Amino acid sequence: MSRIGRLPVAVPESVKIEINGSEVRVKGPKGEMVRQFSPEMGISLENNQILVTRSSDLAPIRALHGTTRALINNMVTGVSTGFTIELEVEGVGYRVEMDGNKLALYVGFSHPFIIDPPAGVSFEVDSKIRLVKVNGYDNEVIGQLASDIRKIRPPEPYLGKGIRYKGEKIRRKAGKAGKGKGAKK
Repeated sequence: MSRIGRLPVAVPESVKIEINGSEVRVKGPKGEMVRQFSPEMGISLENNQILVTRSSDLAPIRALHGTTRALINNMVTGVSTGFTIELEVEGVGYRVEMDGNKLALYVGFSHPFIIDPPAGVSFEVDSKIRLVKVNGYDNEVIGQLASDIRKIRPPEPYLGKGIRYKGEKIRRKAGKAGKGKGAKK
């Protein structure tokens, strides 16, 4: 049996759950999420806990068991506390600032990149340390948005300039030797 799938999902007091067959609706202080799951998964609410069971031991159904439980857990966590992804902007002359509720990135191009947040997502910027926080209740949406922001100027391996996730390690490469010792004249 799936070790993740058999764990119950604890539901906080502030979160309301509706289960209609394979559709789960979760509503909390941060927002509301609805998701369809496979009909092979049995989803039930008992004693403020969501339990996920599977109909058989076939490989594709076993694979969905833990995934279904993890997605439901992310829905409950998202609408109750929310998710945050932090990005660092590194480079001489690079800066980031807020333009209303939009994010403006100045990362070495002739024009700034203006990013409009989708519904349920907000940005926080600390311009002194060039840190961007992407906040929201849907883990998939903020993860995709953070990935899209990183793709604007991914970190390069020689100087380390670019946009990276906080705590991300960039493998640095040595530059070319140039006219130092051992160079032919």
